[in-house]
Amino acid sequence: MSSVETWAQTFATRGANLPGAQLPWLAARRKQAIERFAAEGWPTSKSDEWRHTSLATLAQQSFLDANDAATASVQRPYNDDDKDHWMVFVDGKYTPGLSRVGDLPAGVTLGPLSQAFTDTPESLEALYGSDTDGASTSALNLALASDGAFLNLSRGTVVEQPIHLVFVTASKGSASFTRNLVQAGAGAQATVMEHYLGHGAGTSFTNTVTRLNLDADAHVTHLKLQREDAEAFHLGVIDVQQGKSSVFNSHSMSFGARLARHDIATAFTGEHCQTLLNGLYYVDGKRHVDHHTLISHDKPFGTSHEYYRGVLGDTARGVFRGRIFVAPGADKTDAVQRSDSLLLSRLAKADARPELEIYADDVKCAHGATVGQLDADSLFYLRSRGLDEQLARHVLTYAFAAEAIARIESDLLRQRVIGAIQALAPENAALGDFA
Repeated sequence: MSSVETWAQTFATRGANLPGAQLPWLAARRKQAIERFAAEGWPTSKSDEWRHTSLATLAQQSFLDANDAATASVQRPYNDDDKDHWMVFVDGKYTPGLSRVGDLPAGVTLGPLSQAFTDTPESLEALYGSDTDGASTSALNLALASDGAFLNLSRGTVVEQPIHLVFVTASKGSASFTRNLVQAGAGAQATVMEHYLGHGAGTSFTNTVTRLNLDADAHVTHLKLQREDAEAFHLGVIDVQQGKSSVFNSHSMSFGARLARHDIATAFTGEHCQTLLNGLYYVDGKRHVDHHTLISHDKPFGTSHEYYRGVLGDTARGVFRGRIFVAPGADKTDAVQRSDSLLLSRLAKADARPELEIYADDVKCAHGATVGQLDADSLFYLRSRGLDEQLARHVLTYAFAAEAIARIESDLLRQRVIGAIQALAPENAALGDFA
C-alpha cells in the first residue's frame, strides 16, 4: 500500500471522530480534501512549484500514532515572570497543563480550534479554507487537522503582549496536522509567534496551515521559528487576506528539520495595504529548506518589502522562489524583493528565483538575488585583530544574518531568534557579544 493510500485509509478510519465532524460544512470539505489528495498524490518535481524540492523520501515514510506518555516529558516553554500569552500543543493536540493564556482584553478570543468547533463554529466557516487551496499537501492538512489555535480580535482590540503558539513533536516517528485561524477585526493589533520544536522525535512529520484575515486598518505581526529535530519533515503554509490599509509583517526563521518547506502568500484586497515578508534560514549536513512566497497586489497604492537570507553549509540546499503579482489597475504599487544566500561550503547549493509579474503601468518594482561566500578580506581583517579562524567565520556569518534579525520590531522576539542562532554554535558563546 502506498503512503497516499495509507493516508486515505487513515482518514476513512478517523474522519468521523475528528473534532468538528458534526459540522456538515466541515465534514464535506474534509471529504473533498482527502479525495483531492488521493487523486493527486504528493507533489513532484514535474510541477514547476516543486521543481527544486522533492518529497520522494517523505512519501516513502510511515508514521506512528502519537504516544500520550510523551507529553509528560515536555516542559513548559516560559518562566513564571513571563507575561506573554502561551498556548502549547504536543503532537498536534492542545495541552492545557503546559499552556497559560492569561488575561486578554475584552473582545479577544483565544483558544484551541478543537473547542471552537463546539463553541463558535459560525466564526470558522468562512476563514477555514477549502480543498482547492494550495498544493495537495494542504488538502491533506485540511482533511486530517484536528487542532490548532483560533484567535479572534474584535474591532479595535489591541493585545499588547505577544501570543505564542508552541507546537512540540514529542512522540517518536509521529505525524501531526494543525490548522491555525486568525481573524483580525478593523483596527485590531496583535503579535503572534509560532514555535515548532522537536523533542527527540526523530523522523517525524509536521503539516501545518495558518490562515489570517485582516480587516481594514488591522495590524498583525507574525513570527515563525522552526527548530524541529534534524530528521523531521516540515510542511508549512501561511495564507493571508488583507483589507484596506492593513499591515501584515511576517518573519520566517527556519533552523531545523531534514526538509522544511514554507509557503507564504498574502493578497491585497483593499487599497493602501502594506506587508513585510522577512526570512532567515540556516541549513547544514544534507538538510533542505524551501521558501515559496506570493504577494498579490490586487488593489492600488500597495507597498510590499520582501527580504530572505540563507546560510548554507556542508551539502545543504536552500531554495527561494518569490513572486510579486501586480494586477491591472493596481497603480502606485511599490514592491521590493531580494534574496541573498551565503555558502559556507563549496558543496552547498542555493537556488533563487525572484519573479515580478506586472500588469499595471504606474508602479515601482525591483527584485534581485545574490549567492556568495564569506569575504576573504573581511576574514583576514578579523584574524589580524586576534580572532581565530573559526570565531572570525562565525562573526561574519552572524553579521550576514543580523540584517534579517534587525527587521523584527519586538526586542523580546528578536532576542529569542538570536538565542536560537547562538544555539547552532554553542561552543562560541562569544557570539553573544555581537548580538
